[in-house]
Amino acid sequence: MIDTVRAACVQMTSGIEIAGNIEASTALIREAHADGAQIVGLPEVANLCQQRRRASLEAARTEAEEPALAAWRALADELGIWLLAGSMVVKIAENRLVNRGYLIGPDGAIVATYDKLHMFDVDLPNGESYRESDLFEPGDRAVLAETPWGGLGMTICYDIRFPQLYRTLAKAGARMIWAPAAFTRTSGKAHWHVLQRARAIETGSWILSPAQCGDHEDGRSTYGHAVIVSPWGEVVADAGETPGYIIADIDLARSAAARQAIPSLRHDREFIPPTGTAGRAAAE
Repeated sequence: MIDTVRAACVQMTSGIEIAGNIEASTALIREAHADGAQIVGLPEVANLCQQRRRASLEAARTEAEEPALAAWRALADELGIWLLAGSMVVKIAENRLVNRGYLIGPDGAIVATYDKLHMFDVDLPNGESYRESDLFEPGDRAVLAETPWGGLGMTICYDIRFPQLYRTLAKAGARMIWAPAAFTRTSGKAHWHVLQRARAIETGSWILSPAQCGDHEDGRSTYGHAVIVSPWGEVVADAGETPGYIIADIDLARSAAARQAIPSLRHDREFIPPTGTAGRAAAE
């Protein structure tokens, strides 16, 4: 198992046309490869950023027909790199989509897929409202992919708020966990960096989070700040708020060192949950 990898996180402002997103992402992937990247990650909804239900259903394609997936597979094969198509909007039924991440190997083969587990169904303080579950089918399994650098955990955006998923991946052997995102600007300003650092610290894992940024054609605004965070919680690279990419040399041996220093993954204890109505009332 190899302990070092040069990894890049792409930051985009994806639009409502798949062809334009392929063009923009391809240019950035090529730049990252020229900079020595062995694995490159794209953000959430990299192929299609369209929050309007009818328009999204009309634009989305099945996995077999998705042009962005075909283009990224061909590009990974051409460049000989690992490519994480952070997540893609994929049609699985006439009125149903899935938010799916793809890990593509250096021969263009699909190594692993992951369907976003946690749906972003929220009403933000500024009036923004999102109901992912109205359109997307949630996943039902955690995914750990095998790579030359050991286990690679796959998560997507809102998953970052659910530490049990990251803990599960780390215990299964993940030394780096990818969290491609399209974080809203409102929640990103308040929570993005602290969540990335917390998941790294809690699990002793590298957290790599490609991101969407800026004002999108469908009306949403995303926070940007794609980050690479070390197992000790240090922000190694931050992309700011404009399209581009960040790159870093990842020393995966630091994961073992962090877990040895703070061995919390080995210290779980079973406990009896609270009873009564107070806890339920607080959650509601």
